[in-house]
Amino acid sequence: MENLTRMRNQWDARKRECLAIVETPKGSSNKFDYNPDYELFSLGGLLAEGLVFPFDFGFVPSTIAEDGDPVDVMILMDAPAFPGCLLNVRIIGAIEAYQDDGSKRTVNNRLIGVSIHSHNHGEVAKISELNQGVLDQVEEFFVSYNKSRGKLFAVEGRRGPKRAAALLEQGMRTFRARQKK
Repeated sequence: MENLTRMRNQWDARKRECLAIVETPKGSSNKFDYNPDYELFSLGGLLAEGLVFPFDFGFVPSTIAEDGDPVDVMILMDAPAFPGCLLNVRIIGAIEAYQDDGSKRTVNNRLIGVSIHSHNHGEVAKISELNQGVLDQVEEFFVSYNKSRGKLFAVEGRRGPKRAAALLEQGMRTFRARQKK
């Protein structure tokens, strides 16, 4: 099996569409992580009692974010997928944020995407078209999830599709630069 972090993401800048891989499905209280050394998904941790992922959460392959991992993406879709599911997504925005574990502050942005096959979200083109209460809940999820792990998650702002695309393209450039070394 190919290392999923290195597969082509098929970024289409005009449509702002790419491939994403689900690590943790919507409704899960288990956090799954892709382990490229074993090319498998492993249990990365358990969420606090009553806390579940509000939407599918994963990454865009062939990218490296500022935290050193592939670029994160939360994917809005009608029903949960499964770890390892490959989805076609449209990038509609980003939540710019940082994490602080008490000794180190790290930029940890979250792209927001919609499955292009979604009945409920498939036509959404930008983050401002989403119900703001949903975005508030997504942000609160990340705050609560990190707090339960002893980390601060601070949201710096919500950004539209143009900024989200720039973050993704920066992650692609970083990935390519590291591959050349």
